Amino acid sequence: MHSLRKWIVVALGVTLASSASPALAAPKPVDVQLLSIADFHGYITPQNNAADGTIKDAQGNTLVVGGAPYLATHLSKLREGHANTVTFSNGDNFSGWPTEVSFHADEPTIEFLNKIGLDFTAVGNHELDRSLEFLRDHMGAGECFGEADVDSCFTDSDGRRFHGANFAFSTANITEKGDTRPVLEPYVIKKFRGIPVGFINLTTPTTVDGSTSYQPSLDNLPPVETADKYAAILKRRGVRAIVANVHEGGAAGADFNGCADPMNGPIWDFAKKASPDIDVIVTGHWHAYFTCSVPDPAGNPRPVVEAANHGRLINEINLKIDRRTRDVIRSATTAVNHPVTRDVTPDPVMTKLVDHWNAKQKETYAKPYGTITGDITRTRDATGQSTLGNTVADVAYFDSQQTEGGKADLAMVAVAPVKGSNSLRGDLRFAKGPNPADSDGQVLLGESWAAWGYANPVLTVSVKGSQLEQALEQQWQTQADGTVRFAPLAVSKNVRFSYSPGRPVGDRINPADVLIDGQPLDTGRTYRLAALAYTLLGADGYSAFAGYTDAVRGNRDYDAMRAYLRQGPLTPPALDRAVPLT
Repeated sequence: MHSLRKWIVVALGVTLASSASPALAAPKPVDVQLLSIADFHGYITPQNNAADGTIKDAQGNTLVVGGAPYLATHLSKLREGHANTVTFSNGDNFSGWPTEVSFHADEPTIEFLNKIGLDFTAVGNHELDRSLEFLRDHMGAGECFGEADVDSCFTDSDGRRFHGANFAFSTANITEKGDTRPVLEPYVIKKFRGIPVGFINLTTPTTVDGSTSYQPSLDNLPPVETADKYAAILKRRGVRAIVANVHEGGAAGADFNGCADPMNGPIWDFAKKASPDIDVIVTGHWHAYFTCSVPDPAGNPRPVVEAANHGRLINEINLKIDRRTRDVIRSATTAVNHPVTRDVTPDPVMTKLVDHWNAKQKETYAKPYGTITGDITRTRDATGQSTLGNTVADVAYFDSQQTEGGKADLAMVAVAPVKGSNSLRGDLRFAKGPNPADSDGQVLLGESWAAWGYANPVLTVSVKGSQLEQALEQQWQTQADGTVRFAPLAVSKNVRFSYSPGRPVGDRINPADVLIDGQPLDTGRTYRLAALAYTLLGADGYSAFAGYTDAVRGNRDYDAMRAYLRQGPLTPPALDRAVPLT
């Protein structure tokens, strides 16, 4: 067993072996139970696929897990016999992919978390997928936006309008750009029989520049230094029992109650460096699972845990706190991940909640979004163009024109990326589909949602003309086996370009043959480009955009498409924007 991990397995968990805290004769320690989930992502409905609905135990047996009704039952059972208990989340509670949740501004997740009695949550990167204002004012305070029961403030399973979270959102290291004060409360203090326990909540530093959470008006403070700062503040306030709830993860083997090499990921560096005043580290973000122990800088072991994702596991940590020192007795601390199995009676309140939102999903799917005059599909011609590809490039361009500080000169969208996810996911057909609400030419909300996007924001950035030329060259990329992969980029309707397919890779574009609003591409000029954040950050495999500046965030892809469709009947665009030279 790894020298850094000395674990004694007990019936309900893993006990840390340490000589750091001597046994106490009297008075009797205070017991405090910590129950947490991570990366729930709105998975209220029990899933039937392997990735989201199962987990393997230490013997390799497959357990069927997850779903709000079962998670609620397991939480109730775990709380039995515990007078001092706190339930919290590591973040990424919403901004998930189940449409019964995402169609409804993630409000079903808040209803669920309210009903299970969540006390607080760290802010994960996905909590900022829309904006800080959306998180604070809508999700937190229940303020409506847009049209009630269409854009937000839907009626919940109890027949009440959305009122926001009954729990706190907390982050110590997300700030306004240029500021050092966190945008939300940095920590939470809970008292048990008069003894305070402090929870410092931290957000992954990848948040501000993340592909879905991209927020150019925000900034990240470094996690270790921030944790140390607030641990010292809590200590000055008389708090000795301190938990770091860090939305940043790692991996440590395949056993959800084990800890095996290789241990990789940023959380391990945090665990080795963060203040020894911190007694427990709860993590997430990586959708991994482990119950580890890592010595703090003073050499004393402390638990480092992660409880998977999508409601598959619940982590339980039991603290014993010395009444005299008010500090955690680490040698008596236990940690265990519990699988959310479905061999228990599902909570009837949560069953009603899930049924309500799934019925609502069918209604929302069928709402009209816009109209089209012909098929708009992903089918590409020899030049790489498709009617859907050209359409979404126009959507990105349109969204930029509506965004303050946007006003792009052109837009580009990856339609067959070199790597990563393809944002073009479905076709829009003119003929009516099987949904009773559909008709010829009608685009339903669910159909639009399924055609393009993955909750990615449209960004408008400044790039050099030479970068645009390079991006067009990167449509052809030589692979390791010597073959050439064609990864076309769709361009907005104000752009035309020609290319020479017979020339070597990297030399197929002549700037004089790239026309933007009828003018040849100037490689020395700065242009404003609209594209999805995923592409601009290089996740699609196009490195040409690196070093862009002056980013302005627009709408998410789903919302941009909706606004574009609302302009009136949409005609499939001609495939005349890329022309091969003979």
